[in-house]
Amino acid sequence: MGIYDADGGLSGELRYVAAKLLGRGKCALCDITHGWNPTGSKRWKQACAMSDVELELLHRNEATAEQLAASSGLPAILRQSDGQWSEIVPASEIARYVGAPDALLERLDAI
Repeated sequence: MGIYDADGGLSGELRYVAAKLLGRGKCALCDITHGWNPTGSKRWKQACAMSDVELELLHRNEATAEQLAASSGLPAILRQSDGQWSEIVPASEIARYVGAPDALLERLDAI
């Protein structure tokens, strides 16, 4: 489960784009999966097509309180085990994969 550091919905998306344009907001997971393309980046789609990893993605306002509490900060990638959420890739590590979506999926496959 990946959680973006951005809210979903039209108003959330517009606020994120405005903040990004003004240099006041950034989400590395957004950069990996979408970049500036609202339908998803071509590199992300290609990496997903070549990988067996299935990563569900949520905006922060779509995540549960338990999911948000399990992260050390957003964006984050979590997994659920025995009914408990735990962070497996923190924001600081996600940032390393901007421009390398295939490497992120390989990292998740290795977990």
